[in-house]
Amino acid sequence: QVQLVESGGGLVQAGGSLRLSCAFSGRTFSSYGMGWFRQAPGKEREFVAAISMSGSTYYTDSVKGRFTISRDNAKKTVYLQMNSLKPEDTAVYYCAARRDGSSRSANERQYDYWGQGTQVTVSS
Repeated sequence: QVQLVESGGGLVQAGGSLRLSCAFSGRTFSSYGMGWFRQAPGKEREFVAAISMSGSTYYTDSVKGRFTISRDNAKKTVYLQMNSLKPEDTAVYYCAARRDGSSRSANERQYDYWGQGTQVTVSS
């Protein structure tokens, strides 16, 4: 059974940075595709970034150039480095894993496991 635990959220001023971590428990992390999604109050959950098992990455347009997704297979952890944060980045951020790690996916229905979420609040 796979479990995902996010950490690193918090309150930051606009223009600041945070790094989210997602610890993966279970075997074969290296074969999983990983993604980050977020949900702001009153809005649907949306895709943020994804990384395949080969390290290929994909971002939603609103975070390109500001956010970086990466993975450390030895530590079974995926990261989301968030720079130049804006108030509109405020949301609960979720880590997700999909068994098919051969490609990146922005479709949340293609993810098999989800973390509990971590709150990111950006003040203006």
